[in-house]
Amino acid sequence: MIPSEPSFFTCIQAYELIPETPMTQISQQALEAAVREYRDPYLNKDLYELGAVKNLSADDSGNVTLMVELPYPSKGIAGGLKQIVANALEFVDGVESAEVHVAQKIHSYKTNKDLPAVPGVKNIIAVASGKGGVGKSTTAVNLALALHAEGARVGILDADIYGPSIGMMLGVPEGKRPDVRENKYFVPMLAHGLQANSMAFVTTDKTPMVWRGPMVSGAVMQLLQQTLWDELDYLIIDMPPGTGDIQLTLARKVPVTGAVIVTTPQDIALLDGKKGIEMFRKVDIPVLGVVENMSVHICSNCGHEEPLFGHGGGERIAEEYETALLGQLPLHMTIREQTDSGAPTVVAEPDSEVARRYRDIARRVGAELSTRERNLGGTISSVSVTEH
Repeated sequence: MIPSEPSFFTCIQAYELIPETPMTQISQQALEAAVREYRDPYLNKDLYELGAVKNLSADDSGNVTLMVELPYPSKGIAGGLKQIVANALEFVDGVESAEVHVAQKIHSYKTNKDLPAVPGVKNIIAVASGKGGVGKSTTAVNLALALHAEGARVGILDADIYGPSIGMMLGVPEGKRPDVRENKYFVPMLAHGLQANSMAFVTTDKTPMVWRGPMVSGAVMQLLQQTLWDELDYLIIDMPPGTGDIQLTLARKVPVTGAVIVTTPQDIALLDGKKGIEMFRKVDIPVLGVVENMSVHICSNCGHEEPLFGHGGGERIAEEYETALLGQLPLHMTIREQTDSGAPTVVAEPDSEVARRYRDIARRVGAELSTRERNLGGTISSVSVTEH
């Protein structure tokens, strides 16, 4: 006899007798502990200490979502952060998957002087040197490009009136002039993603500037204040070399958020670098750190490295003045060739070791600036996504 098929109601009753496997309850405390395992490589704090965790949640299926917002340009480390934190979260009991989103939010930071802000600019960073010939302008333009590569909106102002070179370094055609609005305001040039202005863009001949200090300072202030900067996170100012009256006047009149000192390892450059640090301290501008340029010479034929100008000078001056050594850069022929051709290293060879060093310096500068007191009355902070 063929057994009869079980009835629909019999199947339902049998299903109801099967005990339901309970979902593992995900501990919020365990999730937070996993997130805290990541420490920021530049600020040495976890994401909660940075105030970078904007949302951490888990759904009923065990899928976790984390929203992170870093306070400095961080595109180059966003991928690593996502991977490290996602792996840590997926080890938490009950987590099936973890999705990490990384963004950055650049704030405006206070200056130590009661000066009006420059419209369209959140933060001004002065790149200076105590003497000429140390690669200040090359460092300034590559720093600006590196900040842009890390996801920030960046401009650069060539304040080196006597020897403006930023236009050539950025590949701006000779003789090209900025547009003028209302017979007064300059529209900045656009080059490699940067907004730029320079005295070289607004003069019509090649005769050298034989101006006295007050005229030079006035010209720089005019370029700064009459350029229509468009929502910049950072404006890099390539300062004139030296520590004389011109530099001191500019440091007093421009609302600089922080300064970067460029030096080379030899003693005479270090002596002038110290004067630069002292000058900024005299006018209450924080020094964000020191960049040691021409740290070693790299032979273009065999790749041999040799410290032509000495060793460890930048580290010593940073230690003496209790500031950061932001990075050390080599003396290499390709760096000079690339800037001469109008495509500096950061854009010409973005994956090269030198470009990676510039981007590391850029992140360090942004991170150091993020530790300062915020200017709550300044330009509204913008958020940009850094993940890809």
